[in-house]
Parts: sequence; structure tokens; C-alpha cells
Amino acid sequence: MGKLVILPKVRDPRFITVRRGGILQDDDHHLLAIWAADCAEHVLHHFEQARPKDNRPRRAIDLGRAWARGEITWWEARTAGGHANAAARDLTGAPRHAAYAAGQAAAVGHVAAHELGAAAYAIRAVRAAAPEYEHESAGRLECQWQRAQLPNQIRELVLDDQRLRNALCWFAFDC
Repeated sequence: MGKLVILPKVRDPRFITVRRGGILQDDDHHLLAIWAADCAEHVLHHFEQARPKDNRPRRAIDLGRAWARGEITWWEARTAGGHANAAARDLTGAPRHAAYAAGQAAAVGHVAAHELGAAAYAIRAVRAAAPEYEHESAGRLECQWQRAQLPNQIRELVLDDQRLRNALCWFAFDC
């Protein structure tokens, strides 16, 4: 069986910045990071209820936004994302997915396509927190909320990315 990958072998030039040979403009890259941070923050309470004294996921979200404002380097934000992922290691369910959403959001400055990871993990967090008979409907509602937050400038880009990569790896964007 082949290894499942989150990014296709050929990267979409719409998610590669102009200075690296793609077509992604800085303003849109920043909007992707802010939207990803919004998605992660929307479910962060699931992590914070489980680990109220651990600020690593919240810090990752904050530093993802700081990168989008030009206040720090992508390296600093991505490093915070790694710490958010580490906070999730011994957790399961909604708290784990919420921390992973924060980690993905912080990494958008490094690789813009992490925007989808933040959104997908947020949906997974909501599904995991819901009673079993409400998993799917809770996920659909979260997906709809996320889409309502999308700025017009990046809306079609994100929706197209969801269509392209949902069946590849995320299985979360059926709303």
C-alpha cells in the first residue's frame, strides 16, 4: 500500500509565493494564515479545557497571526506550530485535533497549503467533541462556519483546494 500524503507530488502554484516561482501574492498568503488561525481558534477551547495551563496551541495561533501582520518570521511561527503539535502528543479526540489545528495554522507562513490542515483538524475536533449520533452534522456546521469566514479574495482558492484535496487526505469538507 502506498504512503498517504497530504500534499500532491506536484505542488499547486497557487499556493507557492511569486518569489518562489508560484503565483501566490503576499496579501493572499497573509489572508490564508489569518483564516487558518480563525479556524483553529474557533475550536481551541477543546484543548484548553483538557490542558488549561498549556498555552502552546494558543501561542501558535497568535504567532501565525503575527507572521501575517509582518511582525515575525515564518520560521518563528512554524516553530510555535511544532510546539502546538507536541502539546497534542499524549491526547486523543477533540483536544488533540484542536492542538493540531493550531499547529497547522502556525505553519501557513512556511507552506500556504497548511491552511487546509488547520480547517480539517478543526472539523475533526468538533466531530470528536459531539455525541456519536451528531458527528457528521457537527462537522458540516463547522465546515459551513469556516466557509462563512473566508474573505472573498481567497474564497475560490480555498474552496477549490478543498475539492481537490478532500478525497486525497482530509475527508472533512463535505458541507
